[in-house]
Amino acid sequence: MNKQEFLGRLKEALAGLPQEDIEERLDFYSEMIDDKIEDGLAEDAAVAEIGAVAEVRNQIISDVPLKKLVREKMRPKRRLRAWEIILLVLGSPLWLSLLIAAFAIIFSIYVSIWAVVISLWAVELAFIAGAFAAVILGIVFAFRGNGTLCIASVSTGFFLAGLSVFLFFGCREATKWILILTKKTGFGIKAIFMGGNTQNE
Repeated sequence: MNKQEFLGRLKEALAGLPQEDIEERLDFYSEMIDDKIEDGLAEDAAVAEIGAVAEVRNQIISDVPLKKLVREKMRPKRRLRAWEIILLVLGSPLWLSLLIAAFAIIFSIYVSIWAVVISLWAVELAFIAGAFAAVILGIVFAFRGNGTLCIASVSTGFFLAGLSVFLFFGCREATKWILILTKKTGFGIKAIFMGGNTQNE
């Protein structure tokens, strides 16, 4: 693929972004290709080194704030007529309340998932603190000459320490999963505002 083909496909893939952003990105990648050619690469090799259009597009879209996409999508492409404005105002109690309700449901689900992850980390910290406390208590019992309570307390401490190790890996995976989910959700919302242009080719 040569430079013009790459830039043409990238321009099509970025439809839905603000025009100034598209031009800025096209200029950036055009200069990048030119720099690689100046360094001795053939044009098609320079383009190939940048990556597939879908990968470049997805990276660009990930970097664009959602607020900018929403503003671009909501900006009217033409002046609204008086009757359209009246319909929007009269219908606002319905569509605005539905929009707020949808946002509230999505937000509450997201917060609930994070609450579970935070709770798991809180349990992890409780196990670690309990393990230290049990071992220290066991040492105190040893100094007081109470061997049975010393062994029971230290054993409990090691048991809690073992549980905390297993729980740590679970907490780490849960956190990683929720971060991936957050990224994919944000990307999906951007796809909606771009008219589905973020799908892989």
